[in-house]
Amino acid sequence: MTLPPSRPHLSATDPELAALVGAEERLQADTLRLIPSENYVSAAVLEATGTVLQNKYSEGYPGRRYYEGQQNIDRVETLAVERAKAIFGVEHANVQPYSGSPANLAAYLAFARPGETVLGMALPMGGHLTHGWGVSATGTWFHGVQYGVRSTADPETDGRIDFDEVRDLARKERPKIIFCGGTAVPRTIDFAAFGEIAREVGAVLVADVAHIAGLIAGGAHPSPVPHADVISTTTHKTLRGPRGALLMSRAEHAKAIDKAVFPGLQGGPHNHTTAAIAVALREAGAPAFRDYAHAVVANAKALAEALLARGFDLVSGGTDNHLVLIDLTSKDVPGKVAAKALDRAGIVVNYNTVPFDPRKPFDPSGIRIGTPSLTSRGLGTDRMPQVAAWIDRGVAAARNGDESALAAVRGEVAELMAGYPAPGLPTE
Repeated sequence: MTLPPSRPHLSATDPELAALVGAEERLQADTLRLIPSENYVSAAVLEATGTVLQNKYSEGYPGRRYYEGQQNIDRVETLAVERAKAIFGVEHANVQPYSGSPANLAAYLAFARPGETVLGMALPMGGHLTHGWGVSATGTWFHGVQYGVRSTADPETDGRIDFDEVRDLARKERPKIIFCGGTAVPRTIDFAAFGEIAREVGAVLVADVAHIAGLIAGGAHPSPVPHADVISTTTHKTLRGPRGALLMSRAEHAKAIDKAVFPGLQGGPHNHTTAAIAVALREAGAPAFRDYAHAVVANAKALAEALLARGFDLVSGGTDNHLVLIDLTSKDVPGKVAAKALDRAGIVVNYNTVPFDPRKPFDPSGIRIGTPSLTSRGLGTDRMPQVAAWIDRGVAAARNGDESALAAVRGEVAELMAGYPAPGLPTE
């Protein structure tokens, strides 16, 4: 597949880099991208990211900057803030965090002191590094305590968050902050249950909705707003924006949040990213985005059912959102081996630990897949059995070392993808 050049200035100045960008465009165009944290942004978001807003320094906040010449920048940031407040129904929004990890770190700076206790979901159980895990700065500077999921024979509770454990740990440890949310949580997050526990122990509840922000904006997942003190999210993933972040809160926490972001952790905001966030939030407010969010979930459920029918073991038995976590133990192939084989077959996933995984994190038992990207390209539930069949063939080929089978799937994937142009990518 040949795509026309769309960067004449880059091509003239740095043809080597331009060639790499073109190669990435082709790769994104003809592969089936199933990494749940990835997506396609619109051409409008891409254009906003590449504007002359890149040229401006803007330390501070609208109306309170440390540099002059902010007449337009202030309006751009205010536009993004007001749209975030409207989309998510929050009292306060900060659009300046550079990414999700610094946004979470700002919550620590706002509400805890080094050495104090934070409670978050354990990384091997589906949590995030920045929820107090030991190898993260958050687990080094703070006392991180982790909760997990249940392991039972009952499909109604297996792989679900163990709220008895969350409550017991909160009562025992009295954390300053409780984090809910994660990177490999395939089920609906019970924000109300977390909120009740946080109030009981006097903790600040931070809902990290980086993975599901777009589903929340589109009404396909319950909102944490009535229950959480602070909401942290990236602006890409299901929200289909640039690589940035939002911190949202109740009005009473606005000053603490803003001070933690600037001057606490950052200097000047990336104004071109702020502009692209504003565009993405405008898109998220359109009726078509609600349809998209619900289609993401419908596709994930359909894909999960098709995988179950092919004998795959899914953590928690399925999904309520965009994400499916597959335990490949019964398929007799490690997750890393499977992920690399699927990549050669044009199916892009990531290897991932599963709860109670006996294998090491860099060589785990599972793979993590999701439906945001394929839904953005217009694939519907009718295509999910085919996707499951390709995954099945790819995993079998990984187990058997059958490169010809992987090559055959690669060709079939490319052929299908040619019929579903990706948003933001050049077309033939």
